[in-house]
Amino acid sequence: KECDKFGGSSRIRNTCLYGGVPKRQQMMDLRDGREIVIATPGRLIDLISMGVINLKRVTYLCLDEADRMLDMGFEDQVRKIIGQIRPDRQTLFFSATWPKTVERMARDFCREKPVHINVGTLDLKANHRITQHVEVFTSYSAGNDKRRRLAELMKEIMDGSKIIIFSDTKRNCDDLTRNMRMEGFPALSIHGR
Repeated sequence: KECDKFGGSSRIRNTCLYGGVPKRQQMMDLRDGREIVIATPGRLIDLISMGVINLKRVTYLCLDEADRMLDMGFEDQVRKIIGQIRPDRQTLFFSATWPKTVERMARDFCREKPVHINVGTLDLKANHRITQHVEVFTSYSAGNDKRRRLAELMKEIMDGSKIIIFSDTKRNCDDLTRNMRMEGFPALSIHGR
């Protein structure tokens, strides 16, 4: 949607390639020609291997959420994709964090020494006014135990202050919100679409 806003007046066409949906429409978009392709690594590699797309004419590469791609184990796939793009490309590399692994990838993927622009401080410290509670459960079957323990913990620490609980998926976030409300705690879920 954002690319449509950006490219509409210039007739710059785009498509989004991602798994979990049929490839047919994505393949048709590529065959019709697109100036911008937004893709997940797995689906892009699938379409490259099928001969639907090649990356020889790519002059501008943007890697968004590079740290998350690393955390999710996509480094080999990203390297495979970048190996098929011309070396004289311009590369933008976005990452919420800048650990050594991300820094190494940035150096590997950029032709020259990358320019590092940092928003905020590199000195990451927890706010001293925040209390963190971390509990680790050893198996996924511990769902009921986790819900029970969360309810106990909330009763112990609920003092009118604000509490943030992180969840791994949107669905779990919504389930957790529903369960919290059923337990009598005011709760809202915040996540992307």
